[in-house]
Amino acid sequence: MIRIFIADDHAVVRQGIKQIIEEQRDMLVIGEAKNAQETLDFLHKKIADVVILDISMPGKTGLEILKDLKHLSKNLHVLVLSMYPEEQFATRAIKSGASGYMTKESAPEELVRAIRRVYSGGKYVSAALAEKLIFDFETDQTKPPHELLSDREFQVLCLMGMGKTASEIAKEISLSVKTISTYRSRILEKMKMKSNAELTRYSIKNKLVE
Repeated sequence: MIRIFIADDHAVVRQGIKQIIEEQRDMLVIGEAKNAQETLDFLHKKIADVVILDISMPGKTGLEILKDLKHLSKNLHVLVLSMYPEEQFATRAIKSGASGYMTKESAPEELVRAIRRVYSGGKYVSAALAEKLIFDFETDQTKPPHELLSDREFQVLCLMGMGKTASEIAKEISLSVKTISTYRSRILEKMKMKSNAELTRYSIKNKLVE
């Protein structure tokens, strides 16, 4: 029996995932959480085989707790299920320890296949992402500016690239407007840019936004 834990801040999403899993005879949902802290608290007490993890949650993001999850057990496999397209976060997630990455637009049967794949010790990514990961590994090219950003800074950059205001971003990722402004300043400094317009053009050029 594959023991599965679901970490997502949307109750409707958690319920939908549970319904898909409950139709499988070899899978069992052992718990769920709406944020990072609840996830870590639960998994310190109970053993799961696969964690289905959202990236955007209140408090620490899914990317920020990936390393914590990997330290809990070498047999714990993390499958990131996100609203963000692969181009934005998939590479970061895999490099941070996730066993797979897929979007919430994926079909139910694809989620089931992904769970079984990561549970067996494999990786679950699209062919395009697999090719990119191999290319990154084999080449020693200079990292693009956005690779210098922390996971949270990168998330804010992507949202800014979508044209969202500081207030909208703050609401979406459960942070204060002041904190978002601080992240914006750090992003501009690290990327050696001076305005939101420059960041938006960069995001579009590098396919960080749809």
